[in-house]
Amino acid sequence: MRTRTATAAGALLTSVALLATACGGSDSDTSGSGSGTITLWARDAQKGFINLVADAWNKDHDTKVKVTVVPAANFVQKFGTAAAGGSGPDVASIDLVYLPYFASTGVLDDITELENKLPYKDELSAAHRRLATYNSRTYALPFTAEASVLFYNKDLFRKAGLDPDKPPANYAEIVSAARKIRALGKDTYGYAIAGQCGSCNVFEFTPHIWASGGDVLSADGDKALFDTPEVTDALTFYRQLYTDGSMPAQSRTDTGTNQPAFFQSGKLGMTPLGAFFVQVLNKDDKVDFGVAPLPGKNGGSASFSGGDEIAVTKNARNKEQAQEFVKWATGEQAQTVLADNGVVPVRTDLIDKIYVPLDPRYKVLGEAMEKGRTPYSTVENALFNDNNGPWAKMINRAVFDGDIAQAQKEGQQAAQSIIDDAPAAP
Repeated sequence: MRTRTATAAGALLTSVALLATACGGSDSDTSGSGSGTITLWARDAQKGFINLVADAWNKDHDTKVKVTVVPAANFVQKFGTAAAGGSGPDVASIDLVYLPYFASTGVLDDITELENKLPYKDELSAAHRRLATYNSRTYALPFTAEASVLFYNKDLFRKAGLDPDKPPANYAEIVSAARKIRALGKDTYGYAIAGQCGSCNVFEFTPHIWASGGDVLSADGDKALFDTPEVTDALTFYRQLYTDGSMPAQSRTDTGTNQPAFFQSGKLGMTPLGAFFVQVLNKDDKVDFGVAPLPGKNGGSASFSGGDEIAVTKNARNKEQAQEFVKWATGEQAQTVLADNGVVPVRTDLIDKIYVPLDPRYKVLGEAMEKGRTPYSTVENALFNDNNGPWAKMINRAVFDGDIAQAQKEGQQAAQSIIDDAPAAP
């Protein structure tokens, strides 16, 4: 469920913006008198549940939802081009980090009034709502949620003389626990990351910075903050785990494939991942695991609020029913389908009712989602998700080569250049 998309955002930003301008954001056919079908596009990361959501709607409604699953690596470009050209779907489930961008291009419908009429509006994920807002208008509703937390192996904690009911609560405690677990044997490691995965590390690494009082972007997204002291401290923390030998060498080149599998093997003490992994581990039933908040340098905690937003396209052919579906998708019925499939509900008022009873560890995930944050940027992909972008390069160079100051300097310059060069919205 965590974001793992890497596409060439630079060219896309220009091409889709030009298409949106050329099409003029036509608002045709708003009467709801479409074909009786709502077309819905979703990323393949959602293939495990998106059709179940559609089936639940189709069972009770005359208008049917037809789902098209698009490969995640191609979704941004395919949807952006199709929506701008008038051939896109009625509804799209979009990774929330891309909402500021798509809202800025004019391909999404303004649903501010729809959101304002929801009786539970204030219970919807704050991070999702923030990213769905552009120029004080709302262009999507929260749909699926995700949160980053620390997974830890309770068996390895016991063997290392650590309290399995008292997970680490700051950098020093993680480093100490990782050393003790590493000392158990040559095949056992204390901590692992996906060092070559930009999206993994914005999801898993940024919370440490937030919990320490820092940030990676200004609130408006116009200024990169890659060279701040809080980022230095977090990079130093990861660097120490690596130089101690607590982090396996494979973390340097891992693009996100090895990290979860290594924890499943029972040979890894701790790793940061998302809510999706609880269901994976429960199904696997091989590791006695716990989950804990991701801490800051001296305590506190934070989480990256991931997941998807659900939006009506500007050129939707069945707009009235599309809006009804988007509203329904935030309701208890749809959110229960998602919770039953390991997805964090986007409504804080439903966490204890439909999510936590499925697994008591979901309580930590629900609380993490509720206070989760997400960087706001129209060029998020180029900054963070791109495995060759400034975020991924900075972390990899700092952690594995050790030149933290230079890595931050170059990362800051590259990130600010991307922000400054972003095309203006049409």
